[in-house]
Amino acid sequence: MNSRKSGVLLHITSLPSPYGIGDLGPGAGEFADFLLRSGQSIWQILPLNPSSPICGNSPYCSYSAFAGNPLLISPELLVHDGFLLESDIENPPRFRDDRVDFGAVADYKNSLLRTAAARYCPAHRRDDGFESFCFENAWWLDDYALFAGLKDHFHGRSWNRWPSEARDRAPEALAAWKEVLEDRILEHKFCQYVFFRQWERLKRCCNAEGIEIMGDIPIYVSYDSADVWANPEIFRLDDNREPALVAGVPPDYFSITGQLWGNPVYDWDVLRQTRYEWWIRRMEHNLTLFDRVRLDHFRGFVSYWAVPASEVTAVNGEWMNAPVRDFMNTLCQRFPGLPIVAEDLGIITPDVREIMDHYGFPGMKILHFAFGDDVATNPYAPHNYQANSVVYTGTHDNNTTRGWFRKDATPKEKKNLGRYVGRDVGDDDVHWELIRLAMMSVARIAVTPMQDFLGLGEESRMNMPSVVHGNWEWRMPPGQAGDALAEAVCEMTTIYGRTRDLRECVDSNTKAA
Repeated sequence: MNSRKSGVLLHITSLPSPYGIGDLGPGAGEFADFLLRSGQSIWQILPLNPSSPICGNSPYCSYSAFAGNPLLISPELLVHDGFLLESDIENPPRFRDDRVDFGAVADYKNSLLRTAAARYCPAHRRDDGFESFCFENAWWLDDYALFAGLKDHFHGRSWNRWPSEARDRAPEALAAWKEVLEDRILEHKFCQYVFFRQWERLKRCCNAEGIEIMGDIPIYVSYDSADVWANPEIFRLDDNREPALVAGVPPDYFSITGQLWGNPVYDWDVLRQTRYEWWIRRMEHNLTLFDRVRLDHFRGFVSYWAVPASEVTAVNGEWMNAPVRDFMNTLCQRFPGLPIVAEDLGIITPDVREIMDHYGFPGMKILHFAFGDDVATNPYAPHNYQANSVVYTGTHDNNTTRGWFRKDATPKEKKNLGRYVGRDVGDDDVHWELIRLAMMSVARIAVTPMQDFLGLGEESRMNMPSVVHGNWEWRMPPGQAGDALAEAVCEMTTIYGRTRDLRECVDSNTKAA
């Protein structure tokens, strides 16, 4: 956080690809090239963990806090690496290039991965890379692969609905299931091996060009996950291993009934007794994948909203305290210079601000929130920023800027925005005005969702909080991130001192042309 930077928020699923969903293949490399040509030095993404249709395919709701999403594996790279034949991928189904049909993509991708695994797995013991990957990641991979194999066997049922000996992890039963499901377990391990192999390649290429990747760590994990199944003692469960208290937030800007996430909350007393071993491993794992991470719902590490599991909304919860100083001291001792961005949106109390200031964690500023009743004192208005912060036009939970202006902004907000920038603002240019405000601000990092650089409307919104279905589907069609856009972004980035060298992005654009 010592120099001015800027970047783009675009999840992997939103990248162009002929296979129905963005992946880690050529489309990702082309987008990294766009970032370079436009003078950007940060690529922010959403969580990479497996998603599920049960949770509306949200990347924040996963079967594992450690595994990668197999749907993000590139078929082209599977061919390049010899796991598939060219003929295996030459006739994909006709997918839309502007939306993800997760069901159709899963059917197609899972079939490809089964083919690749069937060809590869008989010879896996001759691959030192696979053996090393399994050995180095056994602490999470073994539980995840067994969990995924059991979930396949029990037709997707939640682990608390499995036979008691599997649900409760009886040692003899687990040993027997490992034998019965050996092929399926090996297939799941193979998919993880391929995923992380492809991810490491992409990250290495980005870092070589001076582009850092900002990941995202959800504070909570899903109840139906390998994490809770394998570590029930660190969560607030009842005697039947059902959730006793679940997570959410009280009513706020996004929802009048709050957000009932449904994740089991942590048992912080047990975590403290283990010196936060599970969290240490989770953080270490993520810091090998990303250069910095956004820690979602940061206030939950100070105090968290706990709702009885029987409730249907998040209204009737209560705040409970977490051992935040002991926890953060432990993390900072293990990871000096801990590179996190604290997601501090919503109602933030002074004790949360105190913790952020004490540890020097930058918070987030959202321009969509800046132009309400009292702009002069609004903490989201640029003149009130501190340098140690990250400014966004909006995030994945917000409408696009053009959609916000057309559908969400009140007449007063529109008037205040015009007064703030010194001229009338309309649908066609509001996104560039907010991007300019972010870029010129004192915040050391400015991040813009790709939809805003493209000037897209509400139809391109990534997520509507509290709505289960229809989210996370937006994709950027091929050809959108072209040379003209790169040059315009580079010019703005340069004038506000956020690119390393003017010649760097201009020369790159010249080469591309």
